[in-house]
Amino acid sequence: MKKQNSSRSIFDLPVKENRLRELESFIAREDFWNDNDKATELLKERTRISDLIEAWQAIYTEIEDADTLLELAREEKDKEVEKEVESQLKRLEKKIKSFSINIMLNDEDDGKNAIVSINAGAGGTDSQDWAEKLFRMYTRWISKKGYKLQVIDYQPGDEAGLKGATLSVSGTNCYGYMKVESGVHRLVRISPFNASGKRHTSFASVFVYPELKDDIQIDIDEGDLRVDVYRASGAGGQHVNKTSSAVRITHLPTGVVAQCQQESSQHRNKEIAMKVLKSRLYQIEKEKQNRKMQDLHDGKDEIAWGNQIRSYVMHPYRMVKDHRTNFEVGDVDRVMDGDLDQFIEGVLLSGKI
Repeated sequence: MKKQNSSRSIFDLPVKENRLRELESFIAREDFWNDNDKATELLKERTRISDLIEAWQAIYTEIEDADTLLELAREEKDKEVEKEVESQLKRLEKKIKSFSINIMLNDEDDGKNAIVSINAGAGGTDSQDWAEKLFRMYTRWISKKGYKLQVIDYQPGDEAGLKGATLSVSGTNCYGYMKVESGVHRLVRISPFNASGKRHTSFASVFVYPELKDDIQIDIDEGDLRVDVYRASGAGGQHVNKTSSAVRITHLPTGVVAQCQQESSQHRNKEIAMKVLKSRLYQIEKEKQNRKMQDLHDGKDEIAWGNQIRSYVMHPYRMVKDHRTNFEVGDVDRVMDGDLDQFIEGVLLSGKI
């Protein structure tokens, strides 16, 4: 194995170390806590840079150790040790991939928490059942990542599944990872709701928004809002459905809807729904600036064939395929159990988002 000095180029260590020293100087100042919000942000930045430096130093040490071990194995013609190094290199490859992604996630929103909206497409019970399967898949993935989950809204289906759900997900680079899941997800299977046992195609949409801080200003005219209250129902809502505590807010100029039913307090539900609404409006404005607004709305208007980012096929064969990278796997059950990193990382590394 060739010495890896050149691999340092993927991570500009001196620049990061200089920035870390700057941050330490700021933090040591007596007036550091005069601006609470700024202080908190600087502390977060210090933690992030420190973690990156430590992770890269650990990886680099492992690379050098593997290189030394391989040279010794070749000199001694020790095949067992060579196999051991090969296994070590495979583990290192995964670490470097994860590290590379963490460096790439440097957009201003990537470090934010995420608001995830899952909605069933046309197709009645089959699509609603598919939306619920996606809900389960994402909650499993969120748990495996060690992220924190809050179900903000859950609208059960007419017979099975769900019509729509909104999740708040928090954790390191949460939005940076989850943003690649925005789009239409297609399922092909034998319908469990069709007595004739015919193959059925279902669609559901997933849209991911960065969660805004309370201090970010999104100007919303109260006259542009319609606020409806109703009784909560469905998963998580049983304990609050005795009164009209659930809140639905519609932004009339854009048609964007946000709702919350998870709290027993109508005031608290309205507060959370407004936070979701602001995040969605913020994302729309950002997409406008990036000239992607039309594509986003086209995708929302038609949750159907031709717009899917990923297909999950359970019949006549078993396969999950991401149409942006053409990456596919045959173990559908494992993917549905939350094994999404291979898809998410593939899209991030390809830049096709």
